[in-house]
Amino acid sequence: MAKVIIIMGSKKDFEWAKKIKDALNKFGIESKIRIASAHKTPLKCYEILKEYEKEDFIVFITVAGKSDALSGFVDANTHFPVIACPPYSEKFSGIDIFSTLRMPQGVAPTLVLEPENAALAAAKILGLYDKNIREKVKEYQKKIKEELEKDDKEIQEWEV
Repeated sequence: MAKVIIIMGSKKDFEWAKKIKDALNKFGIESKIRIASAHKTPLKCYEILKEYEKEDFIVFITVAGKSDALSGFVDANTHFPVIACPPYSEKFSGIDIFSTLRMPQGVAPTLVLEPENAALAAAKILGLYDKNIREKVKEYQKKIKEELEKDDKEIQEWEV
């Protein structure tokens, strides 16, 4: 069964990870939230990767702020897709995401900044494998487009 494993760098990242999990639920995608730090508990992080790599097909989503070493570590140690969704900080004018943008050769996590969009990216990847998820992605996109069309008509009525 296809699923998403959300790995947080610490419990401080839980609210961000929960937003991803809630969005995944809308697509009917099973997910699990775990905590492991690339800096503080790299062996545990590696063990988590190997535990879930026994599954048929998974996507990892990493949620770690500051240096975001977690995303690179996870991507370098798995053959499954990795989506980095770091909770960016206004404290550093958002430049903390640069640590996720610049990865060494052979390390390529996909960076998606918004939790709902990270879930959508995972759904699109899993949709390649699972027709039901693919259909839910199509429904989601259709709904977004219909809302825009409705808003456009409403705005047109406001103009005098």
